[in-house]
Amino acid sequence: MNILTDLLVAHPLLLLFLVSTLGYYIGEIRIKGTGLGIAAVLFVGLAVGALDPRLTLPPELISLGLVLFVYSVGLASGPGFFASFSRSGLRDNLMVAGVLIVAALIVVAEAALLNLKSTVAAGIYTGALTNTPALAQVLSYVVNGPLHLASEAVGTEPVVGYSVAYPMGVIGPILIILLMQRVWRIDYRRDAEAVRDMFPVEQEIYNRTVRVTNAEVVSAPIRELSKTRRWRVLFGRLQRGAMIELATGDTVLQPGDLVSVIGTPEDVDPVVRELGVLADVQLDLDRSAYDFRRVFVSNPDLVGRRLADLDLPHRFGAIVTRVRRGDIELLAFGDLVLELGDRVRFVAPRGQVRPLSEYFGDSYKKLSEINFGALGLGITLGLLIGMIPITLPGGIEFKLGDAGGPLIVALVLSALRRTGPVVWSIPYSANLTMRQLGLTILLAGIGIRSGYTFLSTLSQEGGMTILLAGAVVSLVTPLLVLWIGYRLFKLPFGVLTGIVSAVHTQPAVQASALTQARNDLPNHGYALAFPMATIAKILLAQIIVAFLPYMR
Repeated sequence: MNILTDLLVAHPLLLLFLVSTLGYYIGEIRIKGTGLGIAAVLFVGLAVGALDPRLTLPPELISLGLVLFVYSVGLASGPGFFASFSRSGLRDNLMVAGVLIVAALIVVAEAALLNLKSTVAAGIYTGALTNTPALAQVLSYVVNGPLHLASEAVGTEPVVGYSVAYPMGVIGPILIILLMQRVWRIDYRRDAEAVRDMFPVEQEIYNRTVRVTNAEVVSAPIRELSKTRRWRVLFGRLQRGAMIELATGDTVLQPGDLVSVIGTPEDVDPVVRELGVLADVQLDLDRSAYDFRRVFVSNPDLVGRRLADLDLPHRFGAIVTRVRRGDIELLAFGDLVLELGDRVRFVAPRGQVRPLSEYFGDSYKKLSEINFGALGLGITLGLLIGMIPITLPGGIEFKLGDAGGPLIVALVLSALRRTGPVVWSIPYSANLTMRQLGLTILLAGIGIRSGYTFLSTLSQEGGMTILLAGAVVSLVTPLLVLWIGYRLFKLPFGVLTGIVSAVHTQPAVQASALTQARNDLPNHGYALAFPMATIAKILLAQIIVAFLPYMR
């Protein structure tokens, strides 16, 4: 064992990949459909790190993992993040702030009941909510303020509270999410349907051909009918007599027309009944005059542009019916904004198929390449903003750090999508790869670094008391977020699990949430709540140590 430990101490990269590999395979183990997923890397790291205090990863490597993870999450969530503020974003962020205030009050009550020092209490708060920037600001306050005169150990006391409370800050939210999804019998797919207008979610899309028999729908263009009757469908081929053409917004239906209707079953079936009767033919399979094809969007000039702005019906005589983004199929309404890596399905005259394919790009090789100029510039801006000290009334100062700065910059840049010739977004598959790599490095580093400190501190006198005090905060906080958000605000459970991850500033919780949801809703919740959660925890942690009596 000593030989292996010495080898791992001497070769941090070997240590990283060993922990990552073991964590990956353990995370793949599922019991009754539930598994740890990539969060298992953290627990393997804790176990390995507990073997020897010399086992650690370079801090720069852990920071790299954090930056890659939060930046990729921000790039994927920007448009949805800003759209949410036009609806319930302010309310949801106030909920986050309120829950964190409750958590601070719980710590204050525990300090009074258990006779804890204010420094230890502040450490418990930051550890139970796994917020390292908040701990850093607490340490700065106690070392540079009047408390350093009270005890030589004052600079280590917050770390004691933090290190013992931290593991439950990771495990507690994961357990609460797993518990509540069973108690409430969460169907993540159906739950996500509630926000399909705000976030892209997986949905079944099918095509039905209808024969028009209703005289009430033959007096207005399709565009007007869709608006007045609130149809959420698209129209494809139209057969009138022996002629087949594409239906557009200006098309006026006539009795006897055959027209294909595209959308989700719950949207298409009512439209079929309003138009007439289901036909016994399938126009979408007729490729005599019009053909269809799926192609990749690899042309950077199209990124950030709405489908309607491309004017495909007039330029190519074509329409786009669906867009596949990752594993999600989206209806191609005119206001849909294209992103790199989208797969568009278009219907076009047979002679226009090749020119239209070239217009979109359709280069898988190009999509496998990352524009490191734009990526590096964005991350550089994020790191610089994270270094800027922000001073609030009362002399409290904080920085957004390596997590907050890159995340906020990524949110803004992904909402812009492009600035002149610079395209900020990256292909979906590349984003997922970068996110997974960053998260794995981060979880392994946190686990290895915390393992020995946790074990040794827990064995000291008072360690179990600190552990239990932190566990209460780590369990109550996610429970409050889920109960208020799901029962009172009627938010989708997947979004709430992301908010829980942000409240705990915890990628491991986020990884577990993504494993359970199997969609991107946790990422949207994480991006929505992260800035508010980070700022609130930094402020509240310093308030705890500033206003609680140091000794009782």
